[in-house]
Amino acid sequence: MGIQGNIDLYFWIARGMARRMGVNLTDAMHDGLLTQADFAQMINMCRSCAGSDGCLTFLSEPSEERGSAPDWCGNGNVLRELSGMC
Repeated sequence: MGIQGNIDLYFWIARGMARRMGVNLTDAMHDGLLTQADFAQMINMCRSCAGSDGCLTFLSEPSEERGSAPDWCGNGNVLRELSGMC
């Protein structure tokens, strides 16, 4: 199974990117700001992204500050919207 087939990896990349932006996806779903289908779509976006290796590097770098998603992040717009609501 190649990196694209590892759905668990993309689950954690999406959650990590959200966390880096100060978004708790579990809370967003609980509050009705994000549906399970929306989250599944985010994971699929990560799966189809050619920059996932860059995300792993980005997320491995320590950061104490609330950040933003990298320019290449296909979920960046969704995460920016959620960060303004949470």
